[in-house]
This record gives sequence, structure tokens and C-alpha cells, in this order.
Amino acid sequence: MDTAEIAKIARALADPTRLEIYEAIAAKPDVYCGEIIERCQIAPGTVSHHLKILMEAGLIECRREGQFVHNRVLPETMRDYAQALAKLTRGNQ
Repeated sequence: MDTAEIAKIARALADPTRLEIYEAIAAKPDVYCGEIIERCQIAPGTVSHHLKILMEAGLIECRREGQFVHNRVLPETMRDYAQALAKLTRGNQ
């Protein structure tokens, strides 16, 4: 993982609302947008915006089933991110 990818993930998770959305998605194997809207109590357009940023960072995957959009985390991205951060830390010791 290069520094640009690390920065993109860090920016995506730095926003408290996005972090809350990510946590909501990570808590279940599959979460549809309506659940996120109810849990976080934010407008559908705002949820969509945050989901796009999380998806572009490679943290989640979205798929449409009829009128519903289902979301799930991509744990390998978080694993790679944690390893990249650990590598950065070891490089400074």
C-alpha cells in the first residue's frame, strides 16, 4: 500500500460521521442504506455521499438489489491499512 492509498483511507475515516457509518456496516455482514439512515439519523443524500467516499477508499463494497443498496466492509483493506501504518511506525524507530 503506497502513501497515497494510506492518506485516502485516513481521510475517509477521519470524518466522525463516516467513521460511524463504517462501524455500522462493519457490525453486520450486510447493511442496506435504510438501516444506516435510521441508525445515524442523517439524510439519504448525505449517506450516499459518505458511502461513495468509503467505497472510493476501498473500505466498503456496495451492490444494488432492486431498489435497495447493500453494503459490506472489505476487511482486507483495513488489514492492509493497519499493516502499512505499522510499517511506517517501525521505519521511524
